Parts: sequence; C-alpha cells; structure tokens
Amino acid sequence: MRVLVCVKRVPMTGGRIVLTEDEQAIDTRHLGFTISPHEECGVEEAIRLVEAVGGESVVLTLGPAEAVEQLRDAMALGVDRAIHLETDGGEWDPQATAAAIVEVARADEAEHGPFDLIFFGNEAADSGGYQVGLRVAHALGRPVATGLKGVSVADGSVRCEQEVAGGRDVYRLALPAVVTVKEGLNFPRFPSVPGRLRAQRKPVAASTPARPEPRLAKERLVVPEGERKQAEILGHGPEAAPRVVEVLRQIGVLS
Repeated sequence: MRVLVCVKRVPMTGGRIVLTEDEQAIDTRHLGFTISPHEECGVEEAIRLVEAVGGESVVLTLGPAEAVEQLRDAMALGVDRAIHLETDGGEWDPQATAAAIVEVARADEAEHGPFDLIFFGNEAADSGGYQVGLRVAHALGRPVATGLKGVSVADGSVRCEQEVAGGRDVYRLALPAVVTVKEGLNFPRFPSVPGRLRAQRKPVAASTPARPEPRLAKERLVVPEGERKQAEILGHGPEAAPRVVEVLRQIGVLS
C-alpha cells in the first residue's frame, strides 16, 4: 500500500493570533510552528496503515524552506520519505495549492506507482480552508470523503466514518481514494530520539513550483472574537460574606 499525507506548516494552535497591519496574514514573529491537529491524525493513520499491511508512506507540504522541520517531524514518527514544494512563504490560494499537489502526485505515481490513499486534514488550522482535498480528488478523478473520524482499509476499499447527530454515517470508497480526517481519529504518537535521528537521514525531495496567477482573491483575515469573561466583585473583607453565601446558594452548593 502506498499512502500520501499532505500537511501544512501553521502557527502553534492555542497561542494568541495577531494579524499584520494590512490584515492579509498572521504575524508570526513570536509564534512557534507545527502542523494542524487534523493533519497530525492523518500522519498517524498513514503510518498505522503501512505498519499493518506494508508499503510506503510519503509526507508532502507546500511552504517555505522552514517547513522542512514539519516534514522531519513526520518522518521521525515513521513516515518513509518527504516531498517539499518550496515557496517564498506567501499564502497560496486553494486552487493553486491543489494544482501543485496534483502535479507532484502524478509525477510520483508515474515513477513509483499509484497512491492507494491520499490523506488531508479536514481544514487548515490557520486559514480554515476546506477546499484543497476536494480539489485534489476532483483533479485526480478519485472518490473522496471528508470530515472522517474513522478510516479502515480492506478488500480494495476504504471504510469511512463521519460523526453525525446520534451516531455515525459509514461510507465505502473504492481505492485509490482521497480522505480528509478530523482530530480524534486516533491518538498521534510522539517522536522518539532514535526516530528523530533516523529522520535526518530520510530523503526529502525538494522542488520549487511555479505559482500560477491567483484566480481567487482574499479580501482580508479576521480574528474571531473569543468568549468574553466577566468578573463580579462581591464585596471587600468580612462585608462580602453574606453575598458569598447568597451566591453559593444560587448555584446549589449550599441549601
């Protein structure tokens, strides 16, 4: 089995996100980088499949020179080799990203044989885009299922599970296929020290794709407002005691 998993270098999730003054990008001067949580599960699932049935796993990213760090992280976990589509660090729109991935995937398949499965995260952690996996599947003419919380391969097909209200929807796709997965699909492993050392010796095929003229326009980025927290001062010193007792009774701590 041959498995390709596509990842994206994104700012560490959970940190405070600040935009540049023109609202066209995230200010990354004080942020660390990782891959999206959904993609971490995609990497783990690709490794598990190859461990179970044999074959080869490949990780691919389109991003700046520094993105090789995320490729090495994936190979430290057990991915066999990497493909780096190196850019100047600017954000590519989904159409251009998908076109670059399709081109390199076809070239790799011509040399090594078809990928049975191509994994994507359900959406990127920075831009929240959902399009790339769907566009790649359409361009390659392969079936696709999105937002998966369960993936298993048997008898030339992949069983896909989507969480829905009250249970799960189950689909079967003939291989080769494309899937996009969500956090919670599995529990990603942590890299070991020997794994990190092996990753430094694993091959990374780097190339610089030509960026097409963008056909999709980004107006601006917006950081969503978080939930506002409020604090109520109940009083000062002993005078606050009656009010504290009243609040405790309101929330059921005291009867």
